[in-house]
Amino acid sequence: MKEIKGLLQVKKIIALLLTMVFCILSIKQKVSSQEFLTVFSLVIAFYFGQSTARQSSKNG
Repeated sequence: MKEIKGLLQVKKIIALLLTMVFCILSIKQKVSSQEFLTVFSLVIAFYFGQSTARQSSKNG
């Protein structure tokens, strides 16, 4: 149950939806591969950066 609750956080939902939308647009060739990589990298970097910052503040 705790895992499901973790997946339902707003930031995670937004990141997953944005990733899915850009994957679909990339497959349909509505966005270039460079645009896809830029947006995807930004989302992933932000998400993991926030997660790492939270974990380090809890541990320290």
